[in-house]
Amino acid sequence: MLTMKNKISLYGGIGTAVTAVCCFTPILVIALTGLGTVAVISYLDYVLLPLLAFFVVLTAYGIYRNQKDKQICENIESTKAEL
Repeated sequence: MLTMKNKISLYGGIGTAVTAVCCFTPILVIALTGLGTVAVISYLDYVLLPLLAFFVVLTAYGIYRNQKDKQICENIESTKAEL
């Protein structure tokens, strides 16, 4: 079962992957050219690069929270074992 903390990492990872594909490959440029919206292509960098940074930070935050929660659980279990 996915908890909210796991969903943050999952959605951040998916968003990072999709945005990276759009940033580093010409897939989005080809698609927009095919649709006839060539004027939008000049603005892609202004949208995609901040979006990529957002998803990378979101993924890192999700991983950080997961690691922090694991450490807290381990500390609680070790405290119980000592008692």
